[in-house]
Amino acid sequence: MSHRRLRVTLSAILLTCTTTAHAAGKPLKVYILAGQSNMEGQAKVETFDYIGDDPATAPLLKEMRGPDGRPRVCERVWISYLTGSPDKGKLGEGFGKLTAGYGSRSNPKEDGGKIGPEFTFGLAMQKAYDGPILIIKTAWGGKSLNTDFRPPSAGPYRFNETQLENLKRQGKDIEQVNADKAKATGRYYKLMIDHVKHVLADPKRVCPDYDPKAGYEIAGFVWFQGWNDMVDGGTYPDRGKPGVGYPEYAEWMADFIRDVRKDLDAPKMPFVIGVLGVGGIIGEDYSPRYKVTHSNFRTAMAAPTKLPEFKGNVAAVRTALYWDEPLAAIEKQFGQVKGMSSSLRNKSKGGPNEDGDMTPEQQREYLNAYRAKVISPEDEVMWKRGASNGGYHYLGCAKTFALIGKAFAEATLEMEKK
Repeated sequence: MSHRRLRVTLSAILLTCTTTAHAAGKPLKVYILAGQSNMEGQAKVETFDYIGDDPATAPLLKEMRGPDGRPRVCERVWISYLTGSPDKGKLGEGFGKLTAGYGSRSNPKEDGGKIGPEFTFGLAMQKAYDGPILIIKTAWGGKSLNTDFRPPSAGPYRFNETQLENLKRQGKDIEQVNADKAKATGRYYKLMIDHVKHVLADPKRVCPDYDPKAGYEIAGFVWFQGWNDMVDGGTYPDRGKPGVGYPEYAEWMADFIRDVRKDLDAPKMPFVIGVLGVGGIIGEDYSPRYKVTHSNFRTAMAAPTKLPEFKGNVAAVRTALYWDEPLAAIEKQFGQVKGMSSSLRNKSKGGPNEDGDMTPEQQREYLNAYRAKVISPEDEVMWKRGASNGGYHYLGCAKTFALIGKAFAEATLEMEKK
């Protein structure tokens, strides 16, 4: 064996021994991440390079990659991720050392090529603690707090009079509708709790470094959800009224925190609420159509932090701070192109094809020229480099999800100190 190979081998052994020595005798820190599609994570790994384009986030990208340039594999952080549809027989668990690929997955057991907040959350926790760490993540797209994740203390879901009248007009069987709702209510809350308990019944199955003598500590919970409630005008009929909004969500969110702590026997567990921030910071330029409802919903999400019982142990992270404005501006330009395409097809009044004289080929040529005028080549490159999904998924931007995960970790660690 050459001297160089010997040095490399000895260095690897030393690193392994050092890592094991740090972890030995340390309790396993357990963090639970739960929510819907944005907790799943919709940012493709291909958008990582965009993080390095900004000097402010370039150091974060270095932390996310190993010496070989590939996504870093954590040495002391493991993850168990429950996702997939139980109705389609696709509910499943993926687990292993934390790295990229534990975002949204079509097959729960296979790398989905995406990240959510879990990746940089785990990286930050590994820097802060020299023992073993376990992330238990449960996330499913399109799920509400009012029904799917409804906590036991919230009681049964009850349709209001307006909802019932609408259902009757649609010819629905009210008795069956109520039965179906009762079956759906709290289903994903139970799946979440049951999975956490299942993993913690045998932590060593997921985390080989777990020391039974040292035990484990449930050190934090992060909730990142909201879209399905925010757009639900039936459950929240006053959502668009200034000063009213979503009082029920605020109440159920507080119930959720209490119930999770009770069911996991962790009465003071730090709890982070990821406040939905698609669209960015609400200011004068914010879309008038959504300004009131989005503002109301964000207020309702953060409301539990103002309750005396949650002072110092529940924190709200405003994810709007990490919305990528340059990419959002390009998305609007793509919206303009889409609008022009519709105008051409539908012969919109006042549009270039109002008289319907343009052939399909002429329409394509016009649209291509319009696109080139609206979206510059630089914009095209930036979009391909940084975005991989729609606005409701933070544009599928790894930079955004990386910053959100880091912020979740920092908020959790701040509460742990207290």
